[in-house]
Amino acid sequence: MPLLAPGPRALCRDLYCAAAAREQAVPSSVTACSTVGGARALGLRRGGVGGGARTGRGGVRAEAAYFWDASVPVEMGEIDSMDKLDAALASSAEQNQPIIIDWMASWCRKCIYLKPKLEKIAGEFPGVMFYFVDVNKVPQAVVKRGNISKMPTIQLWKDGEWKEEVIGGHKAWLVMDEVREMIHKYK
Repeated sequence: MPLLAPGPRALCRDLYCAAAAREQAVPSSVTACSTVGGARALGLRRGGVGGGARTGRGGVRAEAAYFWDASVPVEMGEIDSMDKLDAALASSAEQNQPIIIDWMASWCRKCIYLKPKLEKIAGEFPGVMFYFVDVNKVPQAVVKRGNISKMPTIQLWKDGEWKEEVIGGHKAWLVMDEVREMIHKYK
């Protein structure tokens, strides 16, 4: 059966990785059956029945599957005042590009967990600017302007207006997929 992954990586057990490494002539230091930095990840299929060439003794075969490109992470800009928020929104309106604002708190575990994942997504969308706001370090007027009630909240703004948001209380890969869809919708 093929191995599927929700994100850019397809991880597998050491047994399958070793078999895939032998078949693909990949160095033995590889611990995951994925290619990070490109758009290729490996899926594995056991057995030779139904739609594939037999592989011989072990019956494990590596197949190429295409997933999202996991680019180099880009550091998100910090918004710590109303002036910086206004400047970011004005820049978005001038360039006719959406911006992503991650409303977070330093005490929120989910917020801290999602931030590096958003930085990776920022590398996938070079024209889109990504910012974060620590709600405990900004004036309350900034938080009210974003109409924030839960964290983490990831908002897309375009032309100086709020367009859409994702409240990140569920699985991280689902949140990241929703953010990608949101960007594609308004890009």
